[in-house]
Amino acid sequence: MGDYTNMSAYYDDIMTSGYYDYAGIVDSLLTHQPFANALEIGCGTGLILEELSTRQPRLALTGIDLTEAMLVIAQRRLQKHHNITLLQGDVIDFQLAQQYELAFSYGGVWYFVIDGDKEPFMVSHLAADADNHHGLARLAAHVRPGGTLLLGIQGPHHNYERVISNGMRYSQTIAPSADGFTKNYYLTDGPNTVMAQTLQYRTYSFADACRMLSAQGFDYAPQQGRKHRFLAFTKH
Repeated sequence: MGDYTNMSAYYDDIMTSGYYDYAGIVDSLLTHQPFANALEIGCGTGLILEELSTRQPRLALTGIDLTEAMLVIAQRRLQKHHNITLLQGDVIDFQLAQQYELAFSYGGVWYFVIDGDKEPFMVSHLAADADNHHGLARLAAHVRPGGTLLLGIQGPHHNYERVISNGMRYSQTIAPSADGFTKNYYLTDGPNTVMAQTLQYRTYSFADACRMLSAQGFDYAPQQGRKHRFLAFTKH
């Protein structure tokens, strides 16, 4: 899984400058109540957990992330939220002491891209196919039978550039690769590049993603009605 150490100091400025709608993400999560506990895979600096805990302070929440620098920021952000546990770990081999009624990832490890009427496809931060199978197996071990897995929905990836809240210019470029795409992240302050990071992502067709998930006990659960920010899968 990609390590976001280079980006960590600027992550909040980038993500809260219109990149994600955190209130809307949590609105969508809460449509899946009731659940007493939840696990976020790839929690980053804790922006989703903060919003979720503020609204539902009695939920027992756990966030796991690979990047220590991101978790240091999350610990500071969430220190008053005593219902949240943060852990450093790699999704391909993590082992926690409990199972969860809800697990979710919004751009954290796995997510789906939907482009108009085209069939969704799954994007993974894990570039190796074997790592995806191992990671989903570890995730499945931590979701209770009858529990729910939510994987975020995003629009199509594209080259992107904008000035963010700290006055710096953020940009990203996308290039296709054999099994997915390469994403280059940049942050500039005037003529100076203050952050540059390149990550490799793997993609799976919707059918292949559903087969992988089904092999670990997750069945696709289509949702009716208003537009959702997650695709839902039920653990059998």
